[in-house]
Amino acid sequence: MSDNIVEIDNLSFGYKTRLLHKGINMKFPRGKVVAIMGGSGSGKTTLLRLIGGQLKPSGGEVRVTGEVVHKQDRKGLQKLRRKMGMLFQQGALFTDLSVYENVAFPIREHTDLPESMIRDLVMMKLNAVGLRGARNLKATELSGGMARRVALARAVALDPSIIMYDEPFAGLDPISMAVICNLIRKLNDALGATSIIVTHDVQEVFAFADYVYFVADGVVAAEGVPDDLRKSEMPFVHQFVHGEVDGPVPFHYAAPDYRQDILRSVNV
Repeated sequence: MSDNIVEIDNLSFGYKTRLLHKGINMKFPRGKVVAIMGGSGSGKTTLLRLIGGQLKPSGGEVRVTGEVVHKQDRKGLQKLRRKMGMLFQQGALFTDLSVYENVAFPIREHTDLPESMIRDLVMMKLNAVGLRGARNLKATELSGGMARRVALARAVALDPSIIMYDEPFAGLDPISMAVICNLIRKLNDALGATSIIVTHDVQEVFAFADYVYFVADGVVAAEGVPDDLRKSEMPFVHQFVHGEVDGPVPFHYAAPDYRQDILRSVNV
């Protein structure tokens, strides 16, 4: 059995004329927390969709437990997804359901367990994120931090081998962010899972991630353990880690000369 539960091999993917990934190579070992970082529009969330089989690559492949994701039929893809949990941006809870029903939803969808056992599992997951007492609240009654914790309980409801997080810290206050960071690490270790985190929050994820990939210009621009990347002299990594304005990552999206654009609009 491979030490890597997910492997991305020479992956290419794009939309129409824009090639987003140009030969991405990544490995995600069992039991580790791995972060994917990079500028906006660099295709980080797209990588999660490719792992989950929502998208198909134009070249290369993604393997989950040795199985090539895009070659699976519907039944095979469902089997692979059964091993995955996903925490979406902003939580994506069902607003018309209670906290309890949100966490119970994937268990009911994917198992034939009796309600008594489902109740025990839901209570266990909610207790793990500190929200057992909020089980009867509606999603609309929760704060941002509480909603993210409920979403995390739902993501791990089926004890997945792979947990994917899409910007899990966005919009959280410092206390909620610290709570979520601690929960991600604790739940990962307790489940023996592999966590894949897409995020812009350098300091937070560097505090607990085992390994980090930086994506830029369609390739893996840098990778390594947080301590090494924090000290990196590579211009892109240094700019990103330290939040510097000047560097190889431009503020402006590629565009024609500004003066020519203005003159063109005047002449229209």
